[in-house]
Formats: sequence, structure tokens, C-alpha cells
Amino acid sequence: MLGRMALVLMLLVAAVKLVHVQVFQAEALSARAAKQRATPFDIPAQRGSIVDRAGRPLAFSVDSRVLYVVPRLLRANWQKAKDKRPERTPDFETYTARIADTVVRAAGEGTDRDQVLAKLRGDGQREELAENIGPATAWEITTAHPDIGSEYRAVRVYPNGSLGANVIGTTVWRKDQKPAGTRGVSGLESSRDQALAGRSGRRIVDTEQGRDDVVIPGTERVLEPATPGASLELTLDVDVQFMAQQLVSEHAKRSSAHDVSLVVLDAKTAEVLALATEQKINTAVSIPFEPGGAAAVVTAAGAVEDGALGPERTVTVPERVRVDGVEVRDRTGHATQDFTLAGVLARSSDVGTVQTARKLGEDRFAELTARFGFGERVELGLPGENSGQVPPREHWSASTLARLPIGHDVAVTLPQLASAYQAIANDGVRVPPRLIRAETRQNGQRAELPRPAGVRVVSPQTAATVRGLLRAVVQDSPGQKGTSPAAALPGYQVAGKSGTREQPSGQRVWNCFAGMFPAESPRFVIATLVDAADTAAAGPAGTGSAGAEAPARLFREMADYLAQRYRVPMAKERAPVQELIATR
Repeated sequence: MLGRMALVLMLLVAAVKLVHVQVFQAEALSARAAKQRATPFDIPAQRGSIVDRAGRPLAFSVDSRVLYVVPRLLRANWQKAKDKRPERTPDFETYTARIADTVVRAAGEGTDRDQVLAKLRGDGQREELAENIGPATAWEITTAHPDIGSEYRAVRVYPNGSLGANVIGTTVWRKDQKPAGTRGVSGLESSRDQALAGRSGRRIVDTEQGRDDVVIPGTERVLEPATPGASLELTLDVDVQFMAQQLVSEHAKRSSAHDVSLVVLDAKTAEVLALATEQKINTAVSIPFEPGGAAAVVTAAGAVEDGALGPERTVTVPERVRVDGVEVRDRTGHATQDFTLAGVLARSSDVGTVQTARKLGEDRFAELTARFGFGERVELGLPGENSGQVPPREHWSASTLARLPIGHDVAVTLPQLASAYQAIANDGVRVPPRLIRAETRQNGQRAELPRPAGVRVVSPQTAATVRGLLRAVVQDSPGQKGTSPAAALPGYQVAGKSGTREQPSGQRVWNCFAGMFPAESPRFVIATLVDAADTAAAGPAGTGSAGAEAPARLFREMADYLAQRYRVPMAKERAPVQELIATR
């Protein structure tokens, strides 16, 4: 009797509990169970591609899959099948061996079958078996073996290998971030990551209870599709970029230089056709240098514009001069001579440049320096762009004009230097260089990005006069030889200026050359920089040493290729030989 009464009591308690669970707690428990099993996940968006100015691909993404398994679920499902149909279910070793063979065939060479088997037969929570599997192949495998899951991945493809890598950049797949996906780590892939990445979608998957990171294969449901990222159309010409990198690499090996950089601009639009460096990092935009005599273009343009010193006038130049306690001297010794402005440029006379700059005055020189873009970041959209350095006007002293005009105490990046010469090439209007021409948005519409506004630096007449003066730098005539005849391109008129500056460490020297061609009607601006390994390799400016000539030769070889690539007509006549030093 007591036993029966106890049994009735227990059944009564159970009934009460069952009613409470099914009636009063049903909704809460159902939601809790669904939350434990149904887990929302992000769907990575298709990353936008990057193409050159002609639409040729530089970077794009392809869909891929990662095959994975949850070993405990695999064994549990096999056991259920074995219990239900023992005669038709192979033993576990045979079953997993078949799966391993399928995965290895799909993954190709380099996949270790023993490792795949070990993962299948283990007791881990989640094991990745193979990556970079095509979507169709992954579907076939997961259909044949439902215990194998596939997870979306995107593989970033660079069809030209390392071509333009310093500009384009690189990516990695970040599964530790939310949402997981391709992330840019350098170059435009990094700086334009948000535009390229697009917007993630949403999906629901069933996960193992208590483990949101363990997805049960075959349980995905899409709630919101992902929105693809925008594609970027660059101003680069893939052929010009290829040649630029080839030349940079060759010159680095030939001169044993620490670094070599080169930039090519369209003379009218300032679009970057090529930007190459020998270093893996983009030193051309991130590490400024002192341009030395190449900065004299500012003084020359101001002197012509203001009438301080024209082509027909001369300036008396001693070998050395002192300005507020600072001694300025020409590297090549000479007696006191009357230099033309062409001679000041062609012989790279520091004394002549400083004397001319002092005629302009500090305020006017500061204004011109700013108009030429020194101290102003170029804004190409690349990570780590440096603005260079120009001393604030309020910090100038009486000796400032003894250093800035000859490229001392002022630092520029290579695109900044090219931009200054682009102003002279473009009839006195400096257009900030640009690297990204257009975006193709999610709707497929191409949207050209706004062109940077031009800045009038000097008049068209002044720009034409300065172009003519800069031709003297590359002339090679007896008694009237410039410092950079190595930059001359037979059949064409070339205008430009070299610069040499010892680095603060005293161990290396910056040698640069910036110029334009054809000089009579410029189509291209080229700036080159050779970071020489030591002062002995670089040699003094103006002596014709191998180190100092290296950037001029690099300019000429790049110009030679551009002339052929774009079929630039040869000059109708040779550039006239200009008088550099007047006879007394």
C-alpha cells in the first residue's frame, strides 16, 4: 500500500511538472533551444577587383571552399548508420579511408593523406581537411559525404605576380575577425579596404549545442545576400609599370644601391603611369629625401616670373659665398664667373642658385615653395604617404635662403618632386598626381573620381622659358657641357635637373633626376632616385661619376621605352646649345 501511494505521488509530481513545462515554459524553452542550435553568421562579400587604366586585371578574387569535419559528429553518424544497416555500412576505417581519398584527389598534390585520416578519426571539435577547393568540387564532395562540410573562402589572385605589388598591396583571410573575410594589409588593398570589401550578408546555420563555432554540415540558410565591393580602376599602365620595375631592379643591381625608385606622370593630367621601388615597402611615398640641386627649379621659375634673372642676364658667381655665417660653395672649383641662368642650372651651381634666390626674397621664395607642392602630401591614397618637410616660415632665419634653394633642410617624396616638374611641363599649372581614376560600384556603374584642381604656379611663358633652360642640363657640347648629358635621348629634346645630397648618416647619398620629354611639348614627367650605398659610390655632384649619373641614365632608359610604347614623334630639330658662362 505504501509503495502504491509513493508511486501515485511520484506520477502526480511528474504530471504537474510536465504541465508546467509544456504550458508555462514551452515558449521560453523553445527559444532557448533554437538559440542553442540556430546561430547567425556573416556571409563575406565578393571583394572588388583592381584593374589598370586599360581595364587589365591587377587583382581579383575567386570563390573557394574549405572542407572541414566535426570528428565526433562523423563518428556518431557512422554509428547510427551501422546500427540501422550493419550489413550495408562499412567499418569505420574503410569509411574514413574513402573520404580521405576523395579529399586528397580534390586537393591535389601537397595534401597528406595520413594527416587527413588522422583528423577524420580524431575526437576534435572541428578539423579543416583541405583549402582552395573549387565550389563545384566542394559540392560534389559534400553531397557524396554529408558529414563533410564546406566553408566559403575567397582567394585573392594577382595575375601579374609581383607587378605593382608596392602599389596594389596584399591581403590575408582573417577568420578571427567579425565578419571573417579578406582583409588588406598593405598598399591600396589596405587603404581602400572598406570600398573593396563590400557589405557582408547574413545566414543561419545549425551548430552543435554549446559550441557556436562548430557548424553542422548542410544546415545553412541565407537570410540576406552579401553586397559585392567596388572595383578600382587605376591610372597605372601595366606595361609601363612592368618596364619601370625591370629598370629599377637592373639599376639597383648595377650600382649596388640601397634603394632605387621611379615615378612616371602624364605631363597634362598628372596621372601616375608607373610607380616602382626596389624595396618591398613603398619608399617612394613613405620616405622623403633632400633633393639637392633638383630643388633649383623653384628658384629658376621665380627668377624668370619676377624678372629677377632672365635668360639673357647673368649673375656673378664666385666659388664660394657666406650667408649669415653659412658657407655655400660650388662642388667644382672655379674662378669668379658670370653665369647665365641656364649655366646656374646646367652646372648645378649652389652659389648661383642661392644668389638668385636671395633676389626673390624670403616671402616670395616661401610662396613659390608652397605652390610647387613641397611640404604638401600628394594624397595618392597609399598607406604611409609622407608630406615631406619644409621649415615653417616663422622659423626662418637669415641663413635659410642659403640652404632651402639648393635642396638642403627641405625633404620631399619622389611624387612631390615629380609634381613640381609637372607644373613646368604643364605650362605652369601643377595638378596633384592621382593614382585611382574610377570606381565601379555595386550596381555596375562606373564612377570617375573627381580630378584634383590645378594650381597656377607660374605663367605659361615662364614655364616655357624654364623648360628651355632645363634643356641645358643635358647638353653635351665642348665648353658648354651640363651635369647630366646621360639623360639625353637621341632624337628627342629632354629637359630636367639632377640633384645630389649626402644623407645625415654620412654613409649614403641621395642622387636624383627629374625631368620631362619631349621638352618642346611635354607628354611625360619622370623622376628617379638612387639611394647610393656610400659616398664613394655616389661621388661629388657634377663630376660625371657613375653614382651621380645613375638616375639620369635611369631617366633616359625609361624615356626611351615611353617613346616607343606611345610612338612619340622625334623632334623636328635639335635643341640649341645654350651659353652657360658668359665671356668677359
